[in-house]
Amino acid sequence: MEAVEVVVAHHECATLRVGDLFLKIDADQTRTDVEVEAMALAPIPTPEVLWRKPPVLALAVLPGRALGRLGEPSTASSAAWAAAGAAVRKVHDAPLPPWPGRSPDDFAARLDAECEWLITTGVLPADLVTRNRRIAEAALRPWKPVFIHGDLQIAHVFADGDEITGVLDWTEAARGDALFDLATLTLGHEEHLGDVIAGYGTDVDLDVIRAWWSIRSLLGIRWLVEHGFDPASPGCEIDVLKSGM
Repeated sequence: MEAVEVVVAHHECATLRVGDLFLKIDADQTRTDVEVEAMALAPIPTPEVLWRKPPVLALAVLPGRALGRLGEPSTASSAAWAAAGAAVRKVHDAPLPPWPGRSPDDFAARLDAECEWLITTGVLPADLVTRNRRIAEAALRPWKPVFIHGDLQIAHVFADGDEITGVLDWTEAARGDALFDLATLTLGHEEHLGDVIAGYGTDVDLDVIRAWWSIRSLLGIRWLVEHGFDPASPGCEIDVLKSGM
């Protein structure tokens, strides 16, 4: 009997590792539908789908290790970070997925609601929220939609040495802003942004990247709190917001 490792678990979904496979259990099968189709469309390595028996999806483990974790220093090389940027560029250059993504107006409405909650509940000081809401405006402009991963946390990008071996967790894949992915990848790891951009191969608007850091953090804090995670841990979302002050 293989040991069972709980990778993540909350009331919406859970991921377990059993030997050389991951078992993803999701109450919302539309997310799994998106994940399976997005991995089939992605022009970069993704986990092999071993089998699917709703609500369980079995995926092969990717070789190598994650680039890092939010709140912890990354031990990955500069070359690996650059390779991640190059992999993201391949996804963004691929044909658009058939389903839509969120618009600037969608993000603005969500931001307003989350900022109000953060202030009225006292989770964050009003001046910290207001300042980052202003920073966020730089990202809320019309963008040319590309195929985005949608949740490109560094824990979802695996490397073996300087080579990217795969990217997992495609449930948020959609049409969206290319800089959203680049910002998500470098959230809390600003020191590697230059490597990622070098690998990506084109200039990017750093003000928009910073704006997406603020948006990602502001939108994520309530979810993290309600699901038992701590956004106030060193180097995590609240520290990212404070760095913009």
